[in-house]
Amino acid sequence: MYTLYIVLFYLFNVAACQHGIGHSKIYEKLSNQIISKINKAKKEYSPCEMKNGSCFYPNILSDLEPFKNGITREMIISSADKGTRYMIFNHDLYREVKCMFPARCEGTEHFLSKIQLNIPDVEFILNTRDWPQIIKHYGDPKPVFSFSKTTDYVDIMYPAWSFWSGGPAIKMHPSGLGRWDSLRKSILKEAEQWPWKNKNQKGFFRGSRTNEQRDSLILLSRNEPELVDAAYTKNQAWKSDKDTLFAPPADEVSLEHHCQYKYLFNFRGVAASFRFKHLFLCKSLVFHVGEEWKEFFYQFMKPWYHYVPIKPNSSEEEIKNILVFFKEHDDLARAIAEQGYRFIRTHLRMKDVAWYWETLLLEYSKLLKYKPKLDDELNLINR
Repeated sequence: MYTLYIVLFYLFNVAACQHGIGHSKIYEKLSNQIISKINKAKKEYSPCEMKNGSCFYPNILSDLEPFKNGITREMIISSADKGTRYMIFNHDLYREVKCMFPARCEGTEHFLSKIQLNIPDVEFILNTRDWPQIIKHYGDPKPVFSFSKTTDYVDIMYPAWSFWSGGPAIKMHPSGLGRWDSLRKSILKEAEQWPWKNKNQKGFFRGSRTNEQRDSLILLSRNEPELVDAAYTKNQAWKSDKDTLFAPPADEVSLEHHCQYKYLFNFRGVAASFRFKHLFLCKSLVFHVGEEWKEFFYQFMKPWYHYVPIKPNSSEEEIKNILVFFKEHDDLARAIAEQGYRFIRTHLRMKDVAWYWETLLLEYSKLLKYKPKLDDELNLINR
């Protein structure tokens, strides 16, 4: 019996050693791949030196390309059920009565009212739903404005209402997340209190279980809490602990609180995530999960240069390995965090958002093949 015990003990240790060697080789391979991707991104990235949002101009041209042959009144009428109709006429702003989400219309109208004097007569359909409306290659394209989309859609992207109001309502923001100008100031102020060397060396995430892509990080946090602090909060659909992956819901935390951590995770919600832009202001390293959903400025941020991309179906082990890598390569983590911060701080100001709206409508108005006319369905919003 004693001999058998010795043999089993030996075999167990040999297997353990072999597993350790195998894992070490896998981690070494991963490390080399990450360093190669970072170096490649750094070599390829060409910073935009233009001001007032003009770095984003190519996105406007790309979104309007499907309508290069012109936009007819019939196209607008056929899109009426996809959103809310707006018109700028004689430099006055009009909107049809219906608005599915009034706060979202309010957030949009804040910017429209700032640019209406510079816009010729124009009419457009604004989708305030989370989901884009016009599927590519499914009938003729229709000119519908949406805040977010994937490459499967031809919606025309506009800056989300949440730059001013109408973002997700949480305990910290009961009337909805908004006022990008105010949040920029408060997050930047908090970031000053948490310089890189003082930040908690953990991954951090708080949010509801909008989709299962978030589960691996939550489970990793439960198994290795010294590496990750991630937990699910309640949302409007919460019914029981099942909706928070069989754990009591965690308390919500402010966006400013995120600045205490070196590594911040961003997941899409129903579409693109509203928190994405906020995280960079902490000067923390942002791990962005999934590249499919875009807002108007996403394509100008380069993975491995401004943020670390994570596959949406990543396992606990894969997330752990990449976190461990950046903990062991602190200089690389800090450099990427700084580059992401600098991009958002420089190119995504309120005046950049206003510039985008103005340029989008100016270019869009050139495509109209008719002159908009007022009708009884439109109410004056701002004169």
